[in-house]
Amino acid sequence: MSLSVLVGFLVLTGAAAYAQTLTGFAFGLITMGGIGLTGLLSLPDAAMIVSMLTFVNATQMLLKGWRDVAWHQFGLVMAASIPMLFVGYWLLQWLAGSHIDLLRLLLGLVIIVSSLQLARKPEPLPERSGDGSFLFFGGIAGVMGGMFSTAGPPLVYHFYRQPMPLVKVRETLVTVFALNAVFRIGLVAASGDLPSSSALSGLVAIPAVMCATYAARRWPPPFSPVTMRRIVFLLLLISGISLAAPAVIHLFQVSL
Repeated sequence: MSLSVLVGFLVLTGAAAYAQTLTGFAFGLITMGGIGLTGLLSLPDAAMIVSMLTFVNATQMLLKGWRDVAWHQFGLVMAASIPMLFVGYWLLQWLAGSHIDLLRLLLGLVIIVSSLQLARKPEPLPERSGDGSFLFFGGIAGVMGGMFSTAGPPLVYHFYRQPMPLVKVRETLVTVFALNAVFRIGLVAASGDLPSSSALSGLVAIPAVMCATYAARRWPPPFSPVTMRRIVFLLLLISGISLAAPAVIHLFQVSL
């Protein structure tokens, strides 16, 4: 990884960690979207690095926040998420082998739909959703986590609608992301699909992620959480469209 690529990767992951710490989501989406646009890494390698960095970011956040985790809902989500993570990872390997444009299109669509969903202010429910809903959204999160290491959006939206304290929602989500990252890293290692040594040099971003996480907690930006969500929404929407549009054009040209 050249110096210019490394610097760009550090800036990208630092910004993603800062946004994740403030909102409870978006690290994987921002990082994968940026990598997909710039081609800094292959998408499978990028997803592996994102899993490792997600775990670092989540662990740092949970050092003080683990007591606020909603353990019942967490258990339900993980029960469905872990099996479906294997399905998502299999899809990634299949598409990356001979359907790379389709893979880029899927990533772009995931980012676009996620940005539109996250831009909406979730209407709070009068009472907590049933256990089945957490299993359902946990399964979706598992597929997305297995494919792109971005398990967040549907699960984030579901949790933010619950009549639960925001701190409990945020810390529960971060714990889900951390454990999903651990299982995904283990799956990649067991499959023998570890990134090249050049790609693994991206792990030097760990200090950038830790510093950005600390900075977001210590010096939050001087605007409201709603404004922060809108900024993240715009970034994700632009990156999703930029990823999906060229893939659609290329697929159309190939089909002619």
